[in-house]
Amino acid sequence: MHLEIVSPEATLFSGEVTSVTVPGVMGEFEMLNNHAPIISLLKEGNVKINGDITLEEDVENLFNKSDKGFWLPISSGTIEMKDNKVIVLAD
Repeated sequence: MHLEIVSPEATLFSGEVTSVTVPGVMGEFEMLNNHAPIISLLKEGNVKINGDITLEEDVENLFNKSDKGFWLPISSGTIEMKDNKVIVLAD
């Protein structure tokens, strides 16, 4: 599935991923390929992305890396999943 993470300053990530986990206001949830359409508010936490991911050099310092993928700390935001495309608007 395609993921875009956008902040007020720039697009932080755009590419194919195998999963994305986000801190929803009602709890953390994960989306996989062909997930049902959803729109949700996000709270403070980490956006976790998994897959064969390459980050742009100018934003890689914003992400943390673990053995399971990358994660990006956010203070709030929104997420939309539709037609196998995920857009995260993050603060």
